[in-house]
Amino acid sequence: MVSIDDRPEEASDRRVPGVSEGDLVVGKGGKSAIATLVERHSRFLITLTLPEGMKADGLADVLINRVNDLPALMRGSLTWDQGTEMARQAQLTVAPDLPVYFAHPHSPWERLSNENTNGLIREYLPKGIELTSHQPYLDSIDDELNDRPRAVLGFLTP
Repeated sequence: MVSIDDRPEEASDRRVPGVSEGDLVVGKGGKSAIATLVERHSRFLITLTLPEGMKADGLADVLINRVNDLPALMRGSLTWDQGTEMARQAQLTVAPDLPVYFAHPHSPWERLSNENTNGLIREYLPKGIELTSHQPYLDSIDDELNDRPRAVLGFLTP
C-alpha cells in the first residue's frame, strides 16, 4: 500500500489532468455498492456498478475494465481510502498502469473532490435504499452531474 504522502507533487496539483479520487457509495445494509471515480482537474465523474458488492475481486475487475478504456492521459493516478475493498490494488496498478495511493485513515479531506461528488450522487441515490446494478441508469446520473455547472470550475461543466 502506497501512502498519499508518496504521491508525486504533480499528482496533488489540480492543474494536472488524469489524477483521480475513488470511493464506494454503499446502499441499504451494505448489501449493494457503486464505485465512484472523480478526476480532480475537471471533476469529471464515472460511476460503476459492482455486481459483487464491496468485494475486492469484483471492484478490481470493474475498475481495471473501465480504466483500460480511458485515454492514457487520464490514467495518471488514483487515490482511495484504506478500505478492504482495495485489497487487489496491486493488480490495478499493473494491469492498466494506474498507480494507486491511499489516504490516511479517517481523513476524507484528502479526497475532497470525491467526497463532495458522492454527496451530489446522494441526491439521486439517497441513503437507506438498495443501490441499482443497472449501469445505464448510473451513466445517466453521470451525464447529469457532468453537465451541471460548478462554482469551483467558474460555472463551467466537468
